[in-house]
Amino acid sequence: MKNVGEFEIYYRGYILIRLKTIGTEWKVVEKLTGLESMEPNEEWKITYATPVYGGWDVLVECSFSKLKDLDKIVTFCRVDKDLSQWIEETTTLMGSRNDHP
Repeated sequence: MKNVGEFEIYYRGYILIRLKTIGTEWKVVEKLTGLESMEPNEEWKITYATPVYGGWDVLVECSFSKLKDLDKIVTFCRVDKDLSQWIEETTTLMGSRNDHP
């Protein structure tokens, strides 16, 4: 288990983003970088975001302690007023924990 900020992180996820309009990469990165939950029972944070080349336009790394927290992050990317105008599609990958037998 690794500490990030003030909470323990169990999982790490990656969100691949394809944009509707090329040229909005840095707007998406700026909006997502450092975003974290302010709710008392949620422990998640976006730890890194960067534009990338290839089939996807932006790569986002997030850390979270509960699977439902990942749902909140992905949903935010899909329904936020600005992000929903810029993002066409997402694919979410989740890392496995290293303490599984």
